[in-house]
Amino acid sequence: MEKFEHEYGADQIQVLEGLEAVRKRPGMYIGSVSVRGLHHLVYEIVDNAVDEALAGYCKNINVTIEPGNIISVEDDGRGIPVDIHPKTGISAAETVYTVLHAGGKFGGDSGYKVSGGLHGVGSSVVNALSNWTEVTIQRDGGIFQMSFEKGKTVKKLERIGDSNKTGTKVRFLADDTIFETLEYEYEVLENRFREMAFLTKGLKISIEDKRQEDIKKAEFCFEGGLVSFVEYLNKNKEKLHQQPIYIEKNGEVPVEIAIQYTSAYSENIYTFVNNINTIEGGTHLEGFKRALTKVFNDYARNHNILKEKDANLQGEDIREGITAVVSVKVKEPQFEGQTKTKLGNSEVTGIVQSMVNEALATFLEENPQVAKAILEKCISASRAREAARKARELVRKKTSMEGATLPGKLADCSSKNPEECEVYIVEGDSAGGSAKQGRDRKYQAILPLWGKMLNVEKSRADKIYGNDKLQPVILAIGAGIGADFDITKIRYGKVIIMADADVDGSHIRTLLLTFFFRYMRPLIENGNVYLAQPPLYKLSKKGMEDIYCYTDEDLANRFKELEEKGIQRDQLGIQRYKGLGEMNPDQLWETTMDPKTRILIKVTMEDAIKADEIFTILMGDEIGPRRAFIEENAKYVKNLDV
Repeated sequence: MEKFEHEYGADQIQVLEGLEAVRKRPGMYIGSVSVRGLHHLVYEIVDNAVDEALAGYCKNINVTIEPGNIISVEDDGRGIPVDIHPKTGISAAETVYTVLHAGGKFGGDSGYKVSGGLHGVGSSVVNALSNWTEVTIQRDGGIFQMSFEKGKTVKKLERIGDSNKTGTKVRFLADDTIFETLEYEYEVLENRFREMAFLTKGLKISIEDKRQEDIKKAEFCFEGGLVSFVEYLNKNKEKLHQQPIYIEKNGEVPVEIAIQYTSAYSENIYTFVNNINTIEGGTHLEGFKRALTKVFNDYARNHNILKEKDANLQGEDIREGITAVVSVKVKEPQFEGQTKTKLGNSEVTGIVQSMVNEALATFLEENPQVAKAILEKCISASRAREAARKARELVRKKTSMEGATLPGKLADCSSKNPEECEVYIVEGDSAGGSAKQGRDRKYQAILPLWGKMLNVEKSRADKIYGNDKLQPVILAIGAGIGADFDITKIRYGKVIIMADADVDGSHIRTLLLTFFFRYMRPLIENGNVYLAQPPLYKLSKKGMEDIYCYTDEDLANRFKELEEKGIQRDQLGIQRYKGLGEMNPDQLWETTMDPKTRILIKVTMEDAIKADEIFTILMGDEIGPRRAFIEENAKYVKNLDV
């Protein structure tokens, strides 16, 4: 990677303000104090090392989860400057870790050409939110070390040895008085670092989890960069062309794009700015979409694939089945907030659009077979979209003629305030009947479903409108689907899937989640989807209040507790619930619907890439990946009814 030649010393570390509010309001800086915020600490430190790689100085990053949930991040970059900072009077390294908005990433005269750490809060925020932090630096022929506790310096930077190497090693233990948990999820970190390695061609990132005897570890390095990334994303899908389309241009704003079309019906476009995942898109995505639509329409017109009487293909037609990664490097990116989820630099739209216009048009002219295969799919998608429009209008016409826009089986609640309303999507009419009788009618609505519903992973939108299983769900939620979905119009703040605790129930949950993920994704992203957890067992004994157990582990623990009280297992009546329909309304309310006693599992989406992969494997056309997934995960299955 080309090095950005610029002096990187104490003069380049610019101080903007102090470090007071981080411990009081950590959510402002890392999003939350849940496990997501905990992971964010690791990302901030690793991002600093990746910035060194982007500048051309770092080749290796090693992340270790040590016993006790201690994190260690070591890189072979230049090492944080150790000389005295001219404004703070302390070392530049200590300044970076103790002063908010101090870093080498501000303004044109900084130590970095491009950087993910726009706000310069990474190191100091991690330090402020940790029980202790230890930083070891190698540069200028020496080894330097300093340490902190809860953001305050306890050992000033001092030289502890000699070295001809360069780099930075950061070890920290997150503050257990701030975070809800200190248990890192290895798989979440692993997925994030794989993504980072894809985006930084040639950078090697390793992760090792030493908390258990059985050490987990992985190493990522991809010379193919974004091409490797797209191939990884599509590994379980049928491709329309085997080699991804690759576009790269190094200008004032370097742009790198990889594209591959599959036979799937969903679009998957992932955008990054300076290696930061801009999950809400922004101007780079806008430029890419505009160019994609123009180039394919122009090609179709020029080659008489679209006749004069034909309407232009719309953007959604052209993006059906696409997998694309768009990565741009911007000197001074303008993001929406510290979470950096949407790019705002207006000039980037034109730069990306112009580059894609030229490069993609050339590719299609040079690869007519690929162009033909993609356009055939686009035209097919256009016809399906028109069929979906007609089906949608038919549904609207039908409901307006019937004088009601809600499905007949829906037992609605009396409140109209979405914030307090919830709808239970219940498997089966029997359970639906019990739920209707047992609910709180003021804020709980019940929508019974019967039979297996459509697998949307294998269906286009025209098959969804009017589908007798999905139609009631669409109408009940009331916010539309697909591109028309509007989260502000949802009728219920909680959409709760309540299905039996067996194989069929699991299938129904998966089918509904696939539908929500593909056609109502904001519902998941906004945290509106939940899974009800009905009990598996009821323990009863004359003179004793019934005890409900939700897992086998819960049952075993209850047996132990009762034995300590002198109640033996053979004295108990044990009922294993096969389905929700076995419970009377009072039991269903008490165990599964009463907000005071129920257990709800909130459906979250930490990683859209991983979620897409799982839905593709479980619900897609390819049998091989599904068989491999089942074989690999069969050992984890519990409570499988046969």
